[in-house]
Parts: sequence; C-alpha cells; structure tokens
Amino acid sequence: MSISQPDAESSAVPRTDPPIVGDELTILRSFIDFYRATIRRQCEGLSVEQLRTPHPPSTMTLAGMLKHLAYVEDVWFNVRLAGNEPAPPWDTVDWAADSDWDWHSALEDTPEELTDLFDGAVAASEQILDEVLAEVPPPGAGVLDRTTVRPGRRGHISLRWILVHMVEEYSRHAGHADLLREALDGATDL
Repeated sequence: MSISQPDAESSAVPRTDPPIVGDELTILRSFIDFYRATIRRQCEGLSVEQLRTPHPPSTMTLAGMLKHLAYVEDVWFNVRLAGNEPAPPWDTVDWAADSDWDWHSALEDTPEELTDLFDGAVAASEQILDEVLAEVPPPGAGVLDRTTVRPGRRGHISLRWILVHMVEEYSRHAGHADLLREALDGATDL
C-alpha cells in the first residue's frame, strides 16, 4: 500500500529559501521565516487527533509544538525585547503549577485555535522587530547590538542573540516536527 503524501510545492503555506548571500539581518530573518513556514507545513492539513498524537516514548505533539513556539515568540520579542507584559493567554498561566503548560494545554485546543495563536504571535513579533529596527541605534552600535528592555536569566541580551536563538529554536523543533509528521502519515520533505 502506498502512502499518499502532501505535495510540498502546492502547500498553502508559502516558504522561501533563505538567500545564499546577504547581510546579517537579512540572513537571520530569512532563516527564521523559513523555519516558521516549515513548522506550519508540518502541521498543515492534520486532524485534531493527529496534532495531538505523540510518537512514544516522547510525549511531544505537533499541537504542543505550535503552542510552545507561539509562547517562545511572545517571550523573546514582546516581553524581553519590547518590555511588554505577556500577551494572552500567557498572561494568566500559572507556570509554577505546570512549567510545560504550553505543551500540555495545547491538547485541548483546536487546530484553528493553535494556528491562529501561532500566526498571531509571529505577526506580533514581526511588528515589534520592525519597530525596533526602525529605531536609530546609539552611536557606535549596530541595530543588532540593541539589548532587551527586560532582562532574562542572563541579563540584558542583544537582538543578534535573540535572532540566532530563534533560528536554533525553530530548527531544532523543525527536526522534531519532521519525525512526528513522518510517524503520523509518512509525509516527508514538507
């Protein structure tokens, strides 16, 4: 029996390969966008049951991954970089009660809710990033040297660090998503 795989070229989620040559900011943003689209493609067209299905022994699901990455977007761009309070739903989470609430609570969400949350978080991050990039950096500093308004465990970090970290975060989870999706329906090369 042959497995019918989705056609990556006809995906409703557009994805552009990062340029081979470009300035640092363009390359970093392009890789983040590429991996954001890869995650969305891995989740595209799946039923609620499929999104909630782990591949044992891991408990990771594609539903949890979408919600987790929406949270990651909010933490790094909205909270740390811009200094804002967490956006809903993160603003009411009792993280002490469940430090993996983003992963666990996703099992109660519909695919549409998860996609909307993820897409909304990405759009908010892009708006914040565009606003930060429009600021004039201090003399002698580049725009990527701008540091966060709110410190984290490591103190104030640079926008460059955030962008590199987002490439790492997304690429790591894109690999997880590849495995989860292939285990679900055999789809590869999405």
